[in-house]
Amino acid sequence: MWSSENLRESFLEFFEGKGHLRLPSFSMIPVGDPTLLLIGAGMAPLKPYFRGDEEPPSKRVTTCQKCVRAGDIERVGRTSRHHTFFEMLGNFSFGDYFKKEAALWGWEYLSKVLKLDPERLWVSIHPDDDEAFEVWKNVVGVPSGRIVRLEDNFWGPIGLTGPCGPCSELYYDRGAASGCGEKSCLPGCDCDRYMEVWNLVFTGLNKIESGEFLTLPARCIDTGLGFERLLMLMQDKKSPFDTDLFTPLIRSIEELSGKKMEGASEVPMKIVADHIRAISFMIADGIGPSNEGRGYVLRRILRRAARLGKVLGMETNFLSSLVEPVSSVMGKVYPELMERREYIQSIVRQEEENFERTLEQGSALLSEKLESLLKKGEKILPGEEVFRLYDTYGFPWELTREMAQERGLDVDETGFKQFLEEQKERARADQEAKLASIAGASFILKAGKTDFVGYKELRATAEILAILKNGDSFSEALEGEAVDLVLNRTVFYGESGGQLGDCGKIEGASGSALINDTLKTPEGLVVHRGRIVSGKLSVGDEVQVEVEPARRRETARHHSATHLLQAALREVLGKHVSQAGSLVGPESFRFDFSHFKALSREEIKKVEDLINSLILENLPVTTDELSHEEALSRGALAFFGEKYGAVVRLVSMGSFSRELCGGTHVQATGEIGCVKIISEGAISSGIRRIEGLAAMSALRFFQSSHEMLRDFSQDFKVSIEEVPQALERLKQQVRDSSRKSSDLEKELSLYRADDLLRKTREIGGIHFLSARVSGVAPQALRELGDRLREKMKSGVVILGGEHEGKAALLAMVTPDLAGKKLSAGKIISEIAPLVEGRGGGRPDMAQAGGKNPAGLELALKKAEEIVGGNNSDV
Repeated sequence: MWSSENLRESFLEFFEGKGHLRLPSFSMIPVGDPTLLLIGAGMAPLKPYFRGDEEPPSKRVTTCQKCVRAGDIERVGRTSRHHTFFEMLGNFSFGDYFKKEAALWGWEYLSKVLKLDPERLWVSIHPDDDEAFEVWKNVVGVPSGRIVRLEDNFWGPIGLTGPCGPCSELYYDRGAASGCGEKSCLPGCDCDRYMEVWNLVFTGLNKIESGEFLTLPARCIDTGLGFERLLMLMQDKKSPFDTDLFTPLIRSIEELSGKKMEGASEVPMKIVADHIRAISFMIADGIGPSNEGRGYVLRRILRRAARLGKVLGMETNFLSSLVEPVSSVMGKVYPELMERREYIQSIVRQEEENFERTLEQGSALLSEKLESLLKKGEKILPGEEVFRLYDTYGFPWELTREMAQERGLDVDETGFKQFLEEQKERARADQEAKLASIAGASFILKAGKTDFVGYKELRATAEILAILKNGDSFSEALEGEAVDLVLNRTVFYGESGGQLGDCGKIEGASGSALINDTLKTPEGLVVHRGRIVSGKLSVGDEVQVEVEPARRRETARHHSATHLLQAALREVLGKHVSQAGSLVGPESFRFDFSHFKALSREEIKKVEDLINSLILENLPVTTDELSHEEALSRGALAFFGEKYGAVVRLVSMGSFSRELCGGTHVQATGEIGCVKIISEGAISSGIRRIEGLAAMSALRFFQSSHEMLRDFSQDFKVSIEEVPQALERLKQQVRDSSRKSSDLEKELSLYRADDLLRKTREIGGIHFLSARVSGVAPQALRELGDRLREKMKSGVVILGGEHEGKAALLAMVTPDLAGKKLSAGKIISEIAPLVEGRGGGRPDMAQAGGKNPAGLELALKKAEEIVGGNNSDV
């Protein structure tokens, strides 16, 4: 029987024998393709080769590509064809062979190498593709009765734009027992009888942004063979979940849950097994959980798996334990799984713990709302409620939909998406891009790339190609006018790769301009942004361009410091560390990186010491231009999301650091002077941020710190060395005072509780107390509420207070009423807007903060109306 490892290798070896270059799987993060969120097909990373934008390393290529798709997530585990993560085997031709060779080799591999019964192989073609029909019938020898014409046999672009064309699909007839039983059942039927195994795309068109289809420079071949489906056939299994790719995972899930993959447990187990593979591979490729983009796809898959694990009876953090079997099965082929296993487990564990809190809170609120709707006989959960759960509590809307459907209710998805889009529009309005004023200028598409000559020179002669004012093109600009200047060549570095743009001056015979920022468009055009300070500048003028040397020098020092920082982090923390973003300027640097927990003081000190020891060694900093493949073979680090051409720039600092980078750097590490890390913290799940200083900025920091210590020593009348002990004594005095103040507040709250209880009234058969309490911190307000609820035995307590200019609201509901007749969380969510705030909580306790204490009286009155008016439906 074929093993997964042997089957994968047999495909790649077969096409190597047909003259194809084997390439490793690309990352699932698309590079240089904003139309694509994730890699979902083998050809997606190869789009530039199909379009003719870049020269492929070979005219014939074969790969086994990691892919992820969430479009059919609802069908995962319910069919034998759908997965979120899957491997796609493929062979590709860039202007070399076409339909005949693709068809012959596809048939040969399936029928001769794998020995699948040719009598059970079917072919589909596009209705208008008579050429493909002739190839299959007369060249390959497939009977015409097993060639079907399907309208769907046109493969659109991966993403909004890109290569596409008609296709042929190879199907395997699994027999009537696997089908729907309909007489009309043929390839293309949605049942599992005819298993689509291989899609051969005859790529000859390119869809552009306007929707128009243009002819590609050369006819190409793009094929995709679903590895999991093929393995299922070769191992003669009912579904891919029964193959050796999944059985170790299924066994682990069965052990953790104490159940077998059968009956009601079958589909949830399959989904969990599928999802943990997607989760592991996405995190290994540098994707972290977030509320947008590909990070949201990951979070959605992870939370869905976590919830279904609970359905199976598994405890919290069970998902992180499933990373191990994924790594064991797939780690030999994809070593990144083994290298980053601990990191993957840590991210999964953190996300599971976060979701546990979200699930507990959101599920309680959603269950209340669903129960209320069912009592009223309503069948649709409003979009506003779905959005509130999503926006306020981080509760995935897809999970809301699933839970509603389980109760027989539909969800107003249109309304939810409208609320979501309105929120996004508000965010977009606040995020006006720097290049907005120039991106639409028609000259950008014609001017090509600016020739950058600034790596070694800070001054050069150039010609003005265009002058922009507020995005419009002009022939000249006069003194005092703000302008964007485009030149044929420049020494100014345009902001890119995290490095800020240069400042400086541009001087011509008739005028001059000061440049305060330099930008770089995606097309490689450098735009100099500034103001005319004398005379005028005109299109066609010959000018002298000069970078401000001090700013360039300090920026280069900080940029080189980030290279040493990343290498040091990988040395101290582990090879899972990789750059997730950076910002480099003349005053400081910021560096984002993948890591699963906060750095200890000792780790920060180790990183700092290592960097500064390398600075003292004065390592040479060299740059080489070479092929991407050669750079990687030398151990260069390349980053997810960065686009690299055929020729790359390798920046090396001795043998310690090698990175692909287009930025400006020092000539030796000694020029950095020293590095000081000033902060380290989390910015999202699994992503940390370090902020630091180098060179003169670090020196000023040390000087300032010393001045501060000297001032402290004078104030405390101790030596500088004794300042820490003096500060510790002061801190202890503050703690003692704070404790005494807290004790007094608690004692005062007891007196207030007895006094406030006298204001309890009965509303609709429920004991109700609402009061405004002044000068009480939120924590003390909570303690007071606890005391009141305890003494009340049965009822509702609503408190409002003002502390340090802000409003605080608290709702308490006794256990006999919470979640049955009344919900503290619901009450708070309705009254919080009256103090310009928001909040939430459990059915028995909820809190909110707000900016407008003047609205407290209205909020307390509203709470009384809610309890008195319709307490049975709250």
